[in-house]
Amino acid sequence: MPQKERNPSPRTKTDPVGAIPAALQPTRDLARDIYRQLERGEIPRMKLPLRTKQNIQFNLREGVWRLGKQSGTRSARKLDGALMLLRTFWLVEFINEMARDHKTSTLRELYYISEQWEEAKFHSENESNLLVEDLEVLCTALREDFRLKPEENGASVIGDLTLEEINRKGQKKKINCRDDVGDGGYQLPANVEKEKITFKGHNLKFVLAIECGGMVDRLAENGFDEENRALLVHLKGQPARSTRRFVKRLNEELKLPVVVFTDGDPWSFRIYASVAFGAIKTAHISHYLATPGAEFLGVTASDIENYKLPSDKLTVQDVQALRAELTDPRFNTEQWRAEIELMLQNGKKAEQQSLAKYGLNYVTQTYLPQKLTEMGVL
Repeated sequence: MPQKERNPSPRTKTDPVGAIPAALQPTRDLARDIYRQLERGEIPRMKLPLRTKQNIQFNLREGVWRLGKQSGTRSARKLDGALMLLRTFWLVEFINEMARDHKTSTLRELYYISEQWEEAKFHSENESNLLVEDLEVLCTALREDFRLKPEENGASVIGDLTLEEINRKGQKKKINCRDDVGDGGYQLPANVEKEKITFKGHNLKFVLAIECGGMVDRLAENGFDEENRALLVHLKGQPARSTRRFVKRLNEELKLPVVVFTDGDPWSFRIYASVAFGAIKTAHISHYLATPGAEFLGVTASDIENYKLPSDKLTVQDVQALRAELTDPRFNTEQWRAEIELMLQNGKKAEQQSLAKYGLNYVTQTYLPQKLTEMGVL
């Protein structure tokens, strides 16, 4: 099946009531193609790019993960293939029904909806999630185009950014992410595209994406965002798609530098890498989610030594992850290799909150200003 080359992005305007959004047309084309195969008496099949580790490449020019050119055929010749095709078209029908009825569904609800699909029902939520990702690849679209959203919320945002959001009633609501929100900040919706959120103004110098909620609270309580014209973005661990897309929009549209502040361990390094370069799991849309210009601030292995931070011993799993990162193209710089090797040598990891060793103001008055000044951000 021919694949169109385009960057997947949600529709940019509201569709007429009862109309099928243009973004869903590829799902209907897919169904039509299978129907014609059946009319010709052929065993139905569809072709799609392979989403295997062997078919994922790091694009050095773009600085993101990309799917390679290998493809496979899903055919009804065997039972497993026939069931997957059946599930695919149950899913296509469900997506188009939601569009007609102006409904949305969470990925979890989709899994339970499939209980009605008899032999085609999913046996685990992972099966349904993977099929949605396959459909994204086949249709060069996003799950948000399919009116599907995750269970988890996006980031919370604190800072002097004014945006306009379309609420559930279709009304435009202007919000300042510092003055018009509570202590928790502005909560990102699942859809952060221009038809949902537009930027109206800001007084910002940079974006500080932070792994842990406790650290966001500390910085906000100490007034770091106001004093330094920073937008604080709580990543909530491994960031949701909407969070990564929002950060990318801030970087591209408002030209704000992005700095990532995490714990000092291999898993947190991967959080940074997913923001900056994308992840293997979402290689088919990394160019849409990743912010290659994002910089890592800390906590680094050098910070643990230089600031004499309280630390924990690396586990066997930590060591394995660090060694894997030495061969990961996202960490293929002299600085990253030096930091990873130092962490392996010292056998230590540390949390962001370990900076509280020096008092509640130390992170905002000393650590962050020093590091951000060295980076040229302040």
